[in-house]
Amino acid sequence: MSGLERLLRPRSIAAIGGLQASRVVEQCRLMGYEGEIWPVHPTKKEVEGLPAFASIADLPGSPDGAFIGVNRHLTIDVIKQLRAKNCGGAICYASGFLESDETGGKLQAELIDAAGDMPVLGPNCYGLINYADGALLWPDQQGGKRLKKGRTGVAIIAQSSNIAINFSMQQRGLPLAYILTAGNQALVGISEMALTILDDPRVTALGMYVEGFDSIASMEALAQKSRNLNKPVVVYKVGKSEHSQQAALTHTASLAGSHNITSAFLKRNGFGQVASLPAFLETLKLLHVHGALPGYRITSMSCSGGEASIIADAAFGRKVTFDELSSEQKAPIEAALGPLVTVANPLDYHTYCWGNREVMEAAYGGMVSNGFDMNYLILDFPHRDRCDDWEWQIAVDAFEAALKKYDAKGAIVIGMPENISEDYAESFMQRGIVSLYGIDEALTATEIAADIGTAWQSELPPATLKLKIPTEGRHTLDEAKAKQQLSNFGVDIPQGKRVISVAHAIETANQIGFPVVLKALGIAHKTEKNAVQLNLKSVSEVEQAATALLHLSEALYLEVMVQSSVAELIVGITRDTQFGLVLTIGSGGTLVEILKDTMTLIIPADRTQVEKAVLGLKSAPLLAGYRGKPKANLSATIDAIMAIQNYAISTSESLIELDVNPLLLCADSAYAADALIINHIPQGE
Repeated sequence: MSGLERLLRPRSIAAIGGLQASRVVEQCRLMGYEGEIWPVHPTKKEVEGLPAFASIADLPGSPDGAFIGVNRHLTIDVIKQLRAKNCGGAICYASGFLESDETGGKLQAELIDAAGDMPVLGPNCYGLINYADGALLWPDQQGGKRLKKGRTGVAIIAQSSNIAINFSMQQRGLPLAYILTAGNQALVGISEMALTILDDPRVTALGMYVEGFDSIASMEALAQKSRNLNKPVVVYKVGKSEHSQQAALTHTASLAGSHNITSAFLKRNGFGQVASLPAFLETLKLLHVHGALPGYRITSMSCSGGEASIIADAAFGRKVTFDELSSEQKAPIEAALGPLVTVANPLDYHTYCWGNREVMEAAYGGMVSNGFDMNYLILDFPHRDRCDDWEWQIAVDAFEAALKKYDAKGAIVIGMPENISEDYAESFMQRGIVSLYGIDEALTATEIAADIGTAWQSELPPATLKLKIPTEGRHTLDEAKAKQQLSNFGVDIPQGKRVISVAHAIETANQIGFPVVLKALGIAHKTEKNAVQLNLKSVSEVEQAATALLHLSEALYLEVMVQSSVAELIVGITRDTQFGLVLTIGSGGTLVEILKDTMTLIIPADRTQVEKAVLGLKSAPLLAGYRGKPKANLSATIDAIMAIQNYAISTSESLIELDVNPLLLCADSAYAADALIINHIPQGE
């Protein structure tokens, strides 16, 4: 072993310091760690019953992993000594580095220099737990248990050490192979941990609780490795409420928040996404047992009409679907259950067969034999201290037999999480059945597993654009110049011309024909300043509008009024420091920021992705013709968006923001009715 792997799978551990280091020794011994443990303390002769060494230099060998439990100032010298000892890697427990004050920032720089090429997790982190080998570089209690030999489990990486502790305390039957914490990520980032941990054959899936990404390129490499190894990755990214949208000229900048961009990146690369801790754990359980799912078609069986109704309602509006059963599919279930049961999906099989193993297996088999992507059995168990549950075990046995007979994937769904014990969930998992706690969580976990599976069915997307951060000034093109540049890339624009006087406006209107639109140039949000006059049908109306608008600007823009538009879109592009260029497509017009009906894509996006985004908008039904209106030209709409993207890519070194609002969708084409482009000014100009 070499590099980070030595630290993650240590055969020898040095525990350096006082109380926290002694807890590392304690936890390793409680877990039955079979490697060498070397406590280091300048005055103590022994720690937790083990002989202590006065210094790192006195250690009998080079430790694979070291836990550093001293203050931030002493940490620097300890790291230097460990590096000289050829240590495999270290945990920096101390806080007070870059996250705290100016002194901490300087110390973190010294820490990085002292470590050199030696991996260090942290600073400001709890370290790691390797449940597969019983190795804990961990200064506190934890609730997990050692993974049995020959068994597999999931790995979890968390930027929050306290959340990591909580993960270790879960009682949901989720087998853990590793828990890793990241802290400040001064030397080792979460993506490097993830790339290394997936190589362990005892790891089936990975969960990441993150506040921010260390390297987008490494996350893209992780997406590739995840697919290659068939080990799904699910991410819980916090920060949804973060208001990163600062005041900006374009509507797009206020719509493409950091959470939307991050979510688009994760979706693009086939990572699962969750928004709660219960969903995080339940999704990992499902991925551990069944892996990614090929689709969203599900079945549900219960002996209660109430439970069938609850799960049907819970699935409404989701991606998962309860497909209707054909007559041929119903036949074996009807034969098993008899004429008093109405067979449907979800299925209420009543209690006529309760406790009858043969009949239940036949009914379950009739349902799970139809090739659905996931099959649920809703089953809440009785209170073990007060009731018998042997009949419930018959249901489990019958379900297991049916699943195995037809090579189907199944889950026991518990409506109330307290109605199953951890040992039951663990034992069912060994039988190939995942126990999912909560109906909503079960549906969410299934959807996420299917999201990953469907993403894997497509080719991995190209890497995001790597752009330099523009630091120079900003230059905004007026509408006339912006439209002309987009037109050069194939974007249709209404016929128009710059005008500088009332007479010039009248002359131009007569040339291009009425009705026309007249706008004041150099104003970003025209409607807010009454800087646009629509549907001018005569010379007198043009004269009146031009007279008023020339008080707002020295130059105006006059163009043909596009009529009979079916719908309006906003198409915008922003520059993100991590993800490069970001494309936002949404319902356009003056209410764009109120409606917030948008889809976000990372550039470059292909034509299929763009079309899915357009058709995924709430306003998409308008494109198909609404209440007798003509259909929008979808192909021309996608052409226009792709042309806007091509312009952005070709000008990516200078482009800061781009806004086309509205893009008018018509039966014949799609027209950029307004455009705003902001570039940075190159140094020296």
